[in-house]
Amino acid sequence: METTFEIWKTSRETYLNFLEKYSLEQLNKIPEGFSNNLIWNVAHVLVSQQKLVYALSELPLNVSQELVEKYQNGTKPEGFVSSEELAEIKDLLLSTIVKTELDYSEGVFKTFNSYQTKTGFYIANLQNAFEFNNYHEGIHLGVMFQIKKFL
Repeated sequence: METTFEIWKTSRETYLNFLEKYSLEQLNKIPEGFSNNLIWNVAHVLVSQQKLVYALSELPLNVSQELVEKYQNGTKPEGFVSSEELAEIKDLLLSTIVKTELDYSEGVFKTFNSYQTKTGFYIANLQNAFEFNNYHEGIHLGVMFQIKKFL
């Protein structure tokens, strides 16, 4: 699991760099031909990780229900993300890693409900959820590298 967590931390640091490098206007811009923007991608992976790891383990999420509803699968940007929401997302990017790692080391994850993704991945256990999460975050990071070309 150490490597899985290291990959995840590196990914999140890359996301954080995007949030710090681009202006709020750039983070919110949806370039022509895209259905979302930089900030949506970041918040989406944050929410997705919580749902993959915590919800499927029947544990409370470490993000608000408002963020879940706004950034879960099937959503798209619905308005301008404020600087306050940006600050919350930035904080959660790293704090959720610390919390998940701590919960994992303390044995908080006792149960797991398997899940079939819409893209055909079968997530049978917590280890699969962590690994799929890293794959998922990599996909969205690739999308963000494409979006930044148009900012």
